[in-house]
Amino acid sequence: MTGATHNDAETLALAALAAMLTDERRAERFLSLTGLSPDGIRLRLTDRSLLAACIAFLEGHEPDLVAVSEEIGARPEELLRARAELE
Repeated sequence: MTGATHNDAETLALAALAAMLTDERRAERFLSLTGLSPDGIRLRLTDRSLLAACIAFLEGHEPDLVAVSEEIGARPEELLRARAELE
């Protein structure tokens, strides 16, 4: 994602969020730790702070970061750069 635009960071974060929420274990942990609900997430899909928080959540558990990165076809460092941009 060299030279990424805001849109690229948001797109990457949305892909990561979708991948995270399709894994039941990760989704339950994310919802539990953040206090968010599925409806709350839907309402905030364009909220850059939510997207950054999603990546920060993955960053807190490297196996999840690596797994989600692989699922969406990105490198972990691309996700981390996207988080920094979104923050």
